[in-house]
Amino acid sequence: MPKQTVPNNSNIKLSFQGLGNRRFEGDFDGGSITSDGGAVLLREIDRKFGVISKLCKCFTDNRDPDRTEHSIGQMLRQRIYGIAIGYEDLSDHDELRRDPFFATLMGGEDPSRALAGKSTLNRFELSMREDGGRDSRYHRIGVSFEAIASVILEQSLDQMSAAGAPDEIILDLDATDDPLHGGQEGRFFHGYYRHYCYLPLYVFAGDYLLGACLRPSDIDGAKGSLAELRRIVGAIRRRWPDKRIIVRADSGFCRDWLMRWCEAVPGVEYVIGLAKNARLKDRISGELGRMERDYCETGEACRCYTEFMYSTLKSWGGRQRRVIAKAEHLDKGSNPRFVVTSLDSDEIDPEPLYTDLYCARGDMENRIKEQQLCLFADRTSTHWMKTNQLRLWLSSVAYILMNALRTFALRGTSLARAMCDTIRLRLFKIGALVKVSVRRVLISMASGYPWKGIFEAAYSNLVRLRA
Repeated sequence: MPKQTVPNNSNIKLSFQGLGNRRFEGDFDGGSITSDGGAVLLREIDRKFGVISKLCKCFTDNRDPDRTEHSIGQMLRQRIYGIAIGYEDLSDHDELRRDPFFATLMGGEDPSRALAGKSTLNRFELSMREDGGRDSRYHRIGVSFEAIASVILEQSLDQMSAAGAPDEIILDLDATDDPLHGGQEGRFFHGYYRHYCYLPLYVFAGDYLLGACLRPSDIDGAKGSLAELRRIVGAIRRRWPDKRIIVRADSGFCRDWLMRWCEAVPGVEYVIGLAKNARLKDRISGELGRMERDYCETGEACRCYTEFMYSTLKSWGGRQRRVIAKAEHLDKGSNPRFVVTSLDSDEIDPEPLYTDLYCARGDMENRIKEQQLCLFADRTSTHWMKTNQLRLWLSSVAYILMNALRTFALRGTSLARAMCDTIRLRLFKIGALVKVSVRRVLISMASGYPWKGIFEAAYSNLVRLRA
């Protein structure tokens, strides 16, 4: 049987099961009603920090002004606000473009004027192709990728500064898989993830996203990390010359060239996972045997921590480095773990270094999940890698806005540590009637909205931030 579809512009009558003696009916003739009334807070935080206004300066518009209807700023806001609100696909904008409330968020003077549709937005993204030139009919918008990366970094540092930068900054590096289902440029099969994918590199400082670099998956997972560290550490040093920086990563980044760079830069330390091998396990064989005996006696997981100086046979060039070892025995057997660090033993003992400092990097995985899943950074479905990098950055800017809301607007509320999709569901998805007149735009939000107190607290925090 062929698939039956209903046109998006149809106004069919919906008849549901009756309610007592009453008919239960519905339609889509409600008029200017939005389901995203709370997204006005997204506009407020964007205007406070000027995130998208600064992003616009990374683009050059070579289009004919007389034939241009939608500005770069408007199209960027459409895509980034749409991602934050939950509309990940370009096709969603064919209906959103006619929503007066969504047009109001874009800052348009005339909310009744339609925004850009999916075809216009698609041409905008594809204009970033590497083989597009200024004289090409379809490639009239230029972009500086270096400038975009710089805006993302500087915006996050601005917010970190506004929130009160910590005494030391911990930079978390991690790579993850971005599954691919087409013939994208740079697509390769990854043996560990067992599918075709990209291998993006992320750099976070706590909740703040400092770097997001899309890479093919046929490379060493640490490739490109040193260039990112140089760029990010340089920006941090320009703001805070004396602040200590700790580089933290898993064993995929345990490379001699990366550690040597950290050791050579004053005020930069590292705590990096070290893959286990026979020599390392032999160094803690006594501790492992003792933990196994304790497990047999108690039936509970047993662990202890120790440290020693260690050098690889070849890759470290004979350099001795401090290694922290966890000797652990679980139900499934022995579970040794190792970390290499430049931090001195007089400063921090083995157990707190491992449990409190190194293991805390696991929270970065939640930030990556927000980026990849909640904010659709995995929608890298264009053929060209450069346009897919642009899509990753659009999701990155959406994350920066959402994190700013979480940090400044939701401070002191039950959503202060909420994931982006929870914030979207509870703060943005508010039914509202939109009334537009010459003098004002009035958003009458649903009286039965259950998180009114949190919304009012967020609004009050933003008013104080604006002052």
